Amino acid sequence: MSGSNFVDYIKIFCRSGNGGAGSAHFRREKFIPKGGPDGGDGGRGGHVILRGNSQMWTLLHLRYQRHVFAGNGVPGGSQQSTGANGKDIFIEVPLGTVARNGESEEMIFEITAHGEEKILAKGGRGGLGNTHFKSATNQTPRFAQPGEQGVENWFILELKILADVGLVGFPNAGKSTLLSVITAAKPKIADYPFTTLVPNLGIVSYRDDKSFVMADMPGIIEGAHEGKGLGIRFLRHIERNSILLFMVPADSKNIREEFEILINELGMYNRELLDKKRVLAISKSDLLDEELVNEIRKDLPDLPRVFISSVTGQGLPTLKDMLWKVMNDF
Repeated sequence: MSGSNFVDYIKIFCRSGNGGAGSAHFRREKFIPKGGPDGGDGGRGGHVILRGNSQMWTLLHLRYQRHVFAGNGVPGGSQQSTGANGKDIFIEVPLGTVARNGESEEMIFEITAHGEEKILAKGGRGGLGNTHFKSATNQTPRFAQPGEQGVENWFILELKILADVGLVGFPNAGKSTLLSVITAAKPKIADYPFTTLVPNLGIVSYRDDKSFVMADMPGIIEGAHEGKGLGIRFLRHIERNSILLFMVPADSKNIREEFEILINELGMYNRELLDKKRVLAISKSDLLDEELVNEIRKDLPDLPRVFISSVTGQGLPTLKDMLWKVMNDF
């Protein structure tokens, strides 16, 4: 997906349908001039509903559809006939979409499964017909209930990429290269920072026809949680990854220090990210000889780690085994 086609945050105005009014009709036939009340109920107003679609990866389709209106319910009729419900409007969204109130930004719900449907704006209830108000003391009620008004509000839709493994690292750490080598994804790769401007997804094939999803996130820099660099725009995508694969290049001045800066940025953004499972990969390890590898290994943090090279393929099978083990180690 190209940068111009990737949209992960959108604000839309939704209006659900008004409920139809109840009917105050009375039964009138040739030989029954004074029949009782027979007014039907009004139909429900249409809902605005979000529906999960696993084939979608962006909110781009909503960029030019900022106003969504559902249909109004039809008023009730004679002979206790209920009015038709207003037309529901379904909005297809990618998995991992979070719906928020447009004013308070309070989370309403999230869509995580294909075909999952949740009501974003509920339609108004239809009014009751006059048959509901007949009693021993009032046998000819000449009134009915009006329909309930629908809901209208601004809503925020925010996409958080769902993936098993999220790649975390500074710009130029080799994340995109790794993704291109072990998956069929084709991210933009070049020898300068911020080549990756949007999250890229790829499926990693594993043993016995197993697979898992890997996401390459745009590079983090120190101060990202404050909005520096690409800021927090893509930090939210990391929230939906089961495992965080930290990548630090072998030619870094201090591998442990870079890893701790990355951890600090995630923690400053959301403390819950520190509870996720972690794996450390030392990329560009084809630059190292065995003596340097042993020297670097002494100062690495205590977590599963592996030396890899996306160019030569060094350590990639080990990395897959390690990720699969950590992923399934409950």
